[in-house]
Amino acid sequence: MAKPLLAHAGGSDQLKIGFIGCGGRGTGAALQALKADPGNVLWSMGDIFAERVNSSQQSLEHELAGMDEDDGTGTAWRDKMQVSEERKFVGFDSYKAVIDSGVDAVLLTTWPQFRPVQIAAAVAAGKHVFAEKPVAVDAPGIRAVLAASEQAKAKNLAMQIGFCWRYHNAMRAGFDHVLNGSIGEVTTVHTTYNTGTLPVRPRKDGWSDMEFQLRNWWHFNWLSGDHIVEQAIHSVDRMAWAMGDELPTKVTCHGGRAARFGPERGDVYDHFAAVYEYASGKRAFHTSRQIDGTPSDNSDYVYGTNGSAYINGWTPNNIETKNLAGERTWHFEGRAKDMYQNEHDELWASVRSGDRLNDGQRGCYSTLMAIMGRMAAYTGQVITWEQAMNSKQKLGPDNYAMDAPAPEVEVAIPGRTKFF
Repeated sequence: MAKPLLAHAGGSDQLKIGFIGCGGRGTGAALQALKADPGNVLWSMGDIFAERVNSSQQSLEHELAGMDEDDGTGTAWRDKMQVSEERKFVGFDSYKAVIDSGVDAVLLTTWPQFRPVQIAAAVAAGKHVFAEKPVAVDAPGIRAVLAASEQAKAKNLAMQIGFCWRYHNAMRAGFDHVLNGSIGEVTTVHTTYNTGTLPVRPRKDGWSDMEFQLRNWWHFNWLSGDHIVEQAIHSVDRMAWAMGDELPTKVTCHGGRAARFGPERGDVYDHFAAVYEYASGKRAFHTSRQIDGTPSDNSDYVYGTNGSAYINGWTPNNIETKNLAGERTWHFEGRAKDMYQNEHDELWASVRSGDRLNDGQRGCYSTLMAIMGRMAAYTGQVITWEQAMNSKQKLGPDNYAMDAPAPEVEVAIPGRTKFF
């Protein structure tokens, strides 16, 4: 059943959405945004590459055409796609054109390197923001997004960061039990994100070094932040969740490359093992791996004074708590809902209500936890929260253009790579 339609701050029932970064996850986010509110329409699109804009548009049109003709408001689903040819933008600055195209809100699902400047530009222009995780790949980016989050609050703009597990109903139930004391005081946490290697794209004739790296962005630190920041950050965020979002004081992290090779694999590591320490003396642990042919695991193991919890979103009916004798005391019995849709339902409901959701600060802090883990692994040093937050290291080139020099590829060596 369609939700009741409320006029937004601009006085119109329609919310025009701009979509920046037209990859697979972004296309999914765009569809979820359109499904979340009967007045949401997609107004403009932008990406560095034209074929990504066109492919995403075709995919969205196909999905919308396959849905019910009418959602109950008199508007056919396919009519939610209102992207004209003159509102399709390509290039590094395409985000500026999308923001200036008359939209009320933007979806920012580009590569993480570009997130801070795009978030800042959208908020400065008075737009509501959905931004995928991570919010940045370095500390200057974190500081920029923190400032934008505060600016969004002052303007009563919504800002949601795509830590989707925070919107997973089964996961929420599990963490509610943990944080409400069902296993006593939490003493330690271990989160994992072990999986295979992400795809590679062999170099094609005519690609510059810049385009080559962009096409293989997962494998370059300046674009992705490495997989502890780009992918395993979900597990780092769930560690923060289990610890009541208390900030760690420092981190020690081991990592390296055991199975990555070839130019398409860039300069990122394939495994990390981090120990986060807290002012209370508690420690929390995170391990992640991207190596083919090894077992996968995306689990959270939470231990308390009166028991333990096992939380795994991939198998929600295995989310459970146990007492110290190892006996199950609770487990999730409901139906797991689509967490991606849940987050967009809550975001757009907050836009309509005027009580705007803003989890920008929390998103920045979870991202910085992952970044400081990478910093510790790359340098081989213990990195404090203050060091990480105040780091002056800025990843990425000075100029963004296909014919501009791409960053040099140099794999970090612990004990030799310096902290900045």
